[in-house]
Formats: sequence, C-alpha cells, structure tokens
Amino acid sequence: MLIERDLHELIAYHPSKPVLSVYLNVDPSAGAADAYKLRLRQLLKEFEDNLPQDIEALNRFVEHEYDWSGRSLALFSCAPDGFFRNFALRVPIRDRARALNRPYVKPLADLWDNYGNYGVVLVDKQGARMFHFHLGELREEEGTLGEAVRHTKRGRGSQAPGRRGGAAGVTRHTEEVVVRNLREAAKLASRFLKENHVRRVLIGGTETTVARFLDQLPKSWRSLVIGTFPMSITSGHSQVLERAMQVAHEAERRREERLVSAVITAAAKGRDGVIRLDDTLSSVHAGRVQTLVIHEGFRAAGYRCQGCDYVTTQELASCPFCNSTFDKIVDAVEHAVRRVMEDNGEVEVVHASPDLERAGSIGALLRY
Repeated sequence: MLIERDLHELIAYHPSKPVLSVYLNVDPSAGAADAYKLRLRQLLKEFEDNLPQDIEALNRFVEHEYDWSGRSLALFSCAPDGFFRNFALRVPIRDRARALNRPYVKPLADLWDNYGNYGVVLVDKQGARMFHFHLGELREEEGTLGEAVRHTKRGRGSQAPGRRGGAAGVTRHTEEVVVRNLREAAKLASRFLKENHVRRVLIGGTETTVARFLDQLPKSWRSLVIGTFPMSITSGHSQVLERAMQVAHEAERRREERLVSAVITAAAKGRDGVIRLDDTLSSVHAGRVQTLVIHEGFRAAGYRCQGCDYVTTQELASCPFCNSTFDKIVDAVEHAVRRVMEDNGEVEVVHASPDLERAGSIGALLRY
C-alpha cells in the first residue's frame, strides 16, 4: 500500500545514477502470472545494456518475492545506491517503464488524484458507517448506532373530548430521536474524516436522510462532499466501494471540466493562470503554481539547467537565470509534476479533455 510518506520519499529522492521506474498491470482478470512476467521482460528490454543490475533486481522481486496481490505494481530501482521500492496497488494502471534522473512519479500523481483518500458515510435514522478508501483499498472503518427509532402507526385518536391525536407525542419523540442520532453521527463522521485526512466525501442513504445528515455536518466537511447515492447502511465493503467510485468518477469528470475552464479563462485574462508547456514551466520554476493541470499521457522532451534546475523546451546556450548549461531530459512534464508536489501544490491529471488538448495539454492556476 502506497501512503503519503512513500510518495514524498520518492519525490525527495536524489539518486547518484538513473532510477528505473516500472508500472505493471497485474490485474488477475487480464491473464496469469506468466503473461505479466513476459510483459515485464518486454518493458525492460530497452534498458538491458545500461541498467543490468536494476533489471536483475526487478526480475528477482517479481520471480521470488511478489505475492501477486493487487491489480498493478509500481517498482523503483537504483542499484548503485541500493535503492529499491515496490508498491502493490489495488487499482489498474497502464504498463510503462522509464529510466530518469529521479523516480517517475507522474502515474502515481494520476492515481492519487483519482483514487486517493475518499471518505464514504452511509447513514440511516439510527446511525452511520464511515469508510476510508485509499487507492482502491479499505483503510479504515467505523460505525455508530444511536437510539432505536420506534415506528408507531398513527391512530385515529381518542374519541374522548380533549384527547385528539394520541399518537402526536410519540411522533414528536421519534423525531427528536432521529435528530439526536443524526447529530451524533455527523459529529463522529467529522472526527473520522479528519483523522484519516480525507480529501473528498460521498454520502449514501435515502434522499431524505442524507439531506438531514448534511444539515448536521459542519460546513468545512459539507464543502468536500462531491456526491450522494442511495444505499443501505448494511451494504458490503465491495458494494460500497464500487458504487462510491462510480459516483466519484462522474463527479470528478465534472470537476475536471470546471477546472480546465478556470485555467483557460485565467490564462486568457493574463491573471492567475497559464497554459502551454513553456509558460507553465516558467511558473513552476518561480514556485507560483498552486494547481498544475495536465492531460493524461502528455509528455514532452526538454532541457534542464545544471545550476538552478530551470526547465524549458527551448534549446538555449545558457540559463537566463544562472548562466549555467543545460542537460536534455526526456520528459519536462514529469519534472513539473515533481516540482509542484515538492512545493506542496496540487497536481490534477485530466482525462479526455479536448479543451485542454487545444490549450497545449498543460496549464496551471497560480498562487499570485
């Protein structure tokens, strides 16, 4: 399981030699172990001459140590430094391999954006169940059960004078119990979501109960609710995860459209936004990027300054900032992703956005 500390370790790692980064889809529904091993050998073939020790380390792990759990595998090796990291992931990922001067983390940024730290709360009139899902895996679960809600049929009332509607007292009591239960559920859910560093929240239950629960939830958590859906509080983990991710991905696509529109509009106004690679790289170098937006699969070669780490797509004789010379790099976009994450900015990987593609497949919202 990949956690935030692992991601930051990969981002901060400065190797003495190139790092071989490999992402391998090992979804059991797509084939057997032998098929995955064959694909791994094919991925590694182009690095046989330059990185034989790293290839040996990766093959040794897959042959003798990996337990074939999960649906994908992320591997990072720098044999001269004795550096080797492996992460089994519960979400699928596309096969790819890169040998770069730093770990190749762009695919992990995509996974983190789409599957990282979701909170799901199922509610009914008596209680709630809270779930923390991270990268397709259940990390934490908690529940609360309040006072039982008695469902009393309304009678026709007493025929005696002054004793009309005898069930009204019972109805008022039932309502008070429901409100009390939902208030307690919202309190516990807020604590659960905070403790698990949840970034996005989904609420399941009947339409009426969900609406009443949201009324009890603090505004800070209501603002992170990206969707609701009908579901029984007794539903199983896999059912909850499947439905929650379906709703989340639909909400994510809508959010991506709004974000792309905001970036393009801000760039057009010349304020708080940039598009296209070179302008974005300049803003990254200046530490101005709050949210980096890239199209899934976008990569481009560039040049990195040996002195101040400035990156550009233009072949310059010397760096305009420190006058040092440049090295050619195979993926300037990967550099931008890593720098923004180092600066505690956000990286949003957008899927299937014609508007962003027309804008150069990359852009950013700026801090100032």
